[in-house]
Amino acid sequence: MSTLVPLFPLGTVLVPGLVLPLHVFEARYRRLVADLLAAPEDEQRFGVVAIKAGHEVGTDGVRALHDVGTLADLTEVQALPDGRYDVQTVGSRRFRLLDLDEDSGRPDAAVPYLRGRVELLPEPTDELAPLLVPAVRAAFERYRSRLRGTEATVPGDPLMLSYTVAANMLLDLVDRQRLLEAPDTAARLRLALRLLAREDVLVSVLRAVPATDLVRRPATPN
Repeated sequence: MSTLVPLFPLGTVLVPGLVLPLHVFEARYRRLVADLLAAPEDEQRFGVVAIKAGHEVGTDGVRALHDVGTLADLTEVQALPDGRYDVQTVGSRRFRLLDLDEDSGRPDAAVPYLRGRVELLPEPTDELAPLLVPAVRAAFERYRSRLRGTEATVPGDPLMLSYTVAANMLLDLVDRQRLLEAPDTAARLRLALRLLAREDVLVSVLRAVPATDLVRRPATPN
């Protein structure tokens, strides 16, 4: 079953469970927040989709989007005197973007922000996923100790662990999107192991730290 949801394209990847603050200043996204606040509480969510080509800001900034994104639930909204908003959101469910609403996303449209028809993705966990947990937890703990200061509770549940690692590793958009798009928990944990091994070499041998870090970024402007 598909559903129509507001979309907020960003230059970052949101994964389930990750807190994402946003500073909303563009008129179309101020309208989005206002529309969400007027909706029932259980409908106050929008889809965050990483930008494949283009930019966050500007009427014609977004040229292409990734196919898989994450619903973001509003948890806190602060309205500023000049009409801007500071909002807190948290990632909930993954979805696949099926198509865009052609009657949205233009300044002259009744709905100036993008909307898309999406289908929620399942979160299958097979018997292999729990077997991967000890190796992933050990590799993630080793990775965190090398970075010094990266803090995160390391869960034992395979699904939660897969997203905790995806949210707290210092990865670029492409690698984080690959983790988000993994078809099941076991596949995501296997990919996480490969990425952790790669990053461990970079940090320990080359003494290089990736430049991108979604977790430590300030509030993302739209």
